[in-house]
Amino acid sequence: MNYFTLTLALIFVFIPLLLSKTLHLGLEKDTVIATIRSIIQLLVVGYLLKIVFETEHLFFIFIMIALMITAATQNARKKGVSIKGITWKLVITFMFIELLTQVILIGFHIIPPTAQYMIPISGMVIGNSMVLAILFLNRFDAEIASRKEHIELILSLGGTPKQAIHKQLIASIKASTIPTIESQKTIGLVQLPGMMSGQIIAGTDPVQAVQFQLLILFLLLTTAVTTSVLLGFLAYPTLFNDRMQFLETRFIKKEK
Repeated sequence: MNYFTLTLALIFVFIPLLLSKTLHLGLEKDTVIATIRSIIQLLVVGYLLKIVFETEHLFFIFIMIALMITAATQNARKKGVSIKGITWKLVITFMFIELLTQVILIGFHIIPPTAQYMIPISGMVIGNSMVLAILFLNRFDAEIASRKEHIELILSLGGTPKQAIHKQLIASIKASTIPTIESQKTIGLVQLPGMMSGQIIAGTDPVQAVQFQLLILFLLLTTAVTTSVLLGFLAYPTLFNDRMQFLETRFIKKEK
């Protein structure tokens, strides 16, 4: 593919623009902004990765991963404004997920410790973790806002904060991980995953492409569950004060 064929691919942008304009959906501005941002961001990342791959220096690999974590944190933190210290909780979560997956991958010699493998896999892991964090925070916020009386009742009967928040926490973890688990049930039947499709288009043996895709699927499953569980247990204690009282005022705005 070259820049000319890439320009022709903009037809797939004009189609939704035309539909939005015809049906008065109001999606034109967001579509144009998303298209421009994706072009600029991906081209910049592409040239940066070219430099990193050529140098093969660990410092540049760590810089790229740090940028991914920073961007993921800035995006996800908007959904957790009611949770004190959500920024650092997200940073800890993303760093733990990244460290856990890379230690296993490199420690067991599943992949070599090179930029060609570490950076793309890190991008998929951190990106998926960000989406799961957003799903969890959205659901957790809604669960707490709708069941404040239940939390207060358990606390008034002598229950601990962990007991009071248990149902909401478990429900949020399950809800945020279900999309990942359900999508894996039909993988290969309903859709061919992006990494596998890309490798096949590039000429890789389909069986080899499947093996790499399975690796990513297993990684994303760990990422999904670990992200929700870790973020949940980091977040819930900040909803209570030292006297084990529920800080209800943080959720009053949600009802308006």
